[in-house]
This record gives sequence, structure tokens and C-alpha cells, in this order.
Amino acid sequence: MPSLSTHLSVVIPVYKAEGCLDELYRRLVAAIEPVTRDFEIVLVEDCGGDRSWQIIRTLAAADPRVKGLQFSRNFGQHYGITAGLDVAAGDWVVVMDCDLQDRPEEIPRLYAKAQEGYDVVLARRGGRTDGLLKRFSSWCFYLLLSWLADTDYDSAAGNFRIISRKVVLACRSMREQLRFFSGLVNWMGFPTASIEVSHAERHEGRSTYTFGKLWKLAMDTIIAYSDKPLRLAVRFGFVMSMLSFAAGLYILLRALFYGSPVMGWPSLMVSVYFIGGITISILGMLGIYLGKTFDEAKKRPLYIVMNTTFDYAPRDPAH
Repeated sequence: MPSLSTHLSVVIPVYKAEGCLDELYRRLVAAIEPVTRDFEIVLVEDCGGDRSWQIIRTLAAADPRVKGLQFSRNFGQHYGITAGLDVAAGDWVVVMDCDLQDRPEEIPRLYAKAQEGYDVVLARRGGRTDGLLKRFSSWCFYLLLSWLADTDYDSAAGNFRIISRKVVLACRSMREQLRFFSGLVNWMGFPTASIEVSHAERHEGRSTYTFGKLWKLAMDTIIAYSDKPLRLAVRFGFVMSMLSFAAGLYILLRALFYGSPVMGWPSLMVSVYFIGGITISILGMLGIYLGKTFDEAKKRPLYIVMNTTFDYAPRDPAH
């Protein structure tokens, strides 16, 4: 692994970004050089199928401060962040997206706030340019995640942030298969602050996060950071048992005192199907948790690097 010889690292997962990488590099250098000339830019290409890797190689050949990694296949954004943190050599590390919605010009402000004694400084996105549906779904996701995980997640803060070396080393120590960078950092509990930043338009194209991908990320994150669904299922089972007992007692007392049977074949069938559906859902939930446990037990690497632009030593899985 690289030695601690860099003051500031910028980690950026790259996916289908051939149209903005040159502009991203130019703006990053212009924004960071007034802060420190001792920096590096770590670009992790997640096999988007475009010319992103060729552009990264060109940038790295022209500027040794650019380090490029290319995955063997598409692993996902949060795995790209993990790979970047594994090789980042900076005392401070900025994590951001590649589409220029996270403005490089905000990095000096993040760095200045961190110098006040914070290990994590979040960039809260003010005046988001995303569509109404995406903003609403993001708000619902973080609200649900906060409730299920019994912790506070800021829906206005994405991956864009600066973290100290201590936070980077802590992230490296956590190798669970289900990756959610914001959740990992939030769980650590290091001193955290936030600043308001401008949220820019995408430099080109549209988001590659489809509704299906967002839904999968939401489900994986909830499963990874909370066992509350299982505890809620237990509580729901007890509530249904109490209601069933009360209903049975009512039927028995009515038959004893009034001698009239309780009619209700349709309601009986509805109840049977309802309880059956709930039972199947709970069993499915248990199966999902068991399947994720199986994935963790296999101890496979989180990602596989196919190409790099620098001397790369794969991370020792025992550390």
C-alpha cells in the first residue's frame, strides 16, 4: 500500500463519465492547488463500457498525481469508494461523485471546516437540481433508514465529504459485503460537522441509478444496518396472536350466552389468506437475512482490480 506521503487525496468512483473527466480534472486541480500542492486524485473506473479508462490513463500519464484503477467488472459505486480509500495516501481524503454535481470548488471550504477539529465534514446539498421524484424518494429512503437503524441520516448529504486519516483506517477495517459508505462513516461516530454547498447540474447525460438500482441499494442498506424488520415481525406476530385470541374469546362467549353462531365465511377466508401472506413475507425476510449471512461467510474480496496506472499492491484481506 502507498505510504502516508500525501496531504490530500480525492477519491472518485467513475462510471460512464467519458464526457466529464477532462473537465473534472481541470477543476479539481484549480480548486485544490491553492490549498496544497501535495495532493492526489484517485479515479476508480467501474467498467462502464465507455472510454473512461482510456481517458484516466491519459490523465495519469500527463500528471503523476492522478492514480487510476479499473475493476474487472461492474461492482458498484460504494465498492469503488472502498477501493479508492484502500489506496488513498492522504492525511485528508475527499470523496465525491464524478458527474460534477459535487462541485470541486467546494473542497477548500470542506478542508477549512475540517481544520476546526472535525474528522468528518459533510457537504449538505442546498437547492438540489435533481427531479422532484428523486428528491422525494431520497427523503423517504433516509427517513425509513433512520427509523429502522435507530440513527440519524441527513437526506441532504450524499457521499461528498472530507474525512481524516483515522476515519479512512476505520473504513478499511470494515470489510462487510454490503457497502454503504455514508452508513459506515455515520456508524463510527467521529466528530462531524457539515456545510451548505451548491448542487450543480450534471455535466452531461443522466443518472445511471435507475429506480430498480435505487430500490436494491435501499433494501441492501436496510438489511446491512438494521435488524429492526426482524424485531418488527416478532412484534407483529404477537399482536396478531393477541387479536386472534380476543376474537376467539368473543366467539366463545357469544355462543355460550346468546346461543347464536357467528357467521363469516368470507371474513374467515380473507383472514386465512392475510395471515398466510404475512407468514410467507416473514419467512422471505428471514431468508434474505440468511442469504446475506451466507455471502459474508464466503469471505470473497469486495472487488477485483484488473488494471492500474501505478504500482498497486492488493490489500491484504487479513488486515
